[in-house]
Amino acid sequence: MGLFDRLLGGQKSVSGTSPAKPADKPEAFFLDADTSSSMGNVSFMRRSNTIRHTFPGTASSPGDKELVEEVASMESRLEKATPGLGGAVEQDKELNLTGGVPKPVKKTFAEQISKAELDQRMKGSAVGVNVPGGSAAIKKQKEEAAAGQAQPQISSQGNSKPGDISAFKGWAKEING
Repeated sequence: MGLFDRLLGGQKSVSGTSPAKPADKPEAFFLDADTSSSMGNVSFMRRSNTIRHTFPGTASSPGDKELVEEVASMESRLEKATPGLGGAVEQDKELNLTGGVPKPVKKTFAEQISKAELDQRMKGSAVGVNVPGGSAAIKKQKEEAAAGQAQPQISSQGNSKPGDISAFKGWAKEING
């Protein structure tokens, strides 16, 4: 026996349970879309509000600035914006007088230079990088030619090319043979 049974004066049957009531068909009860939603006050959300922002002027754009917007739940519309506000970007329209015709290509050709000018440009550059002995060997040759002291160059294999492994093959034959 509960508290509400006592207050409502519920009847007891012999078995200790309340008697069965006749089955009443409940009436169909439907809510409209606005009432059934759990978003709160829908009419408040649907109304539009006017928001007005005012800003002080700057040194480059003096005077008071104003921005007026009409804001609703699903859309926003700009009513008024004073020129010179930071968010408003004014773009100048560029006139295209060519009508889509491309500009002619500027043709450039390589100039021929003299041997003396080529030698001057190559001074100090890494021209002799892949030469055996590197740029130091080239400088030494130039110094010797300038001094008139032409000494014979010593080569280990005669006419060997860079990357030739014939010397290593010969050493391997000596070890194995």
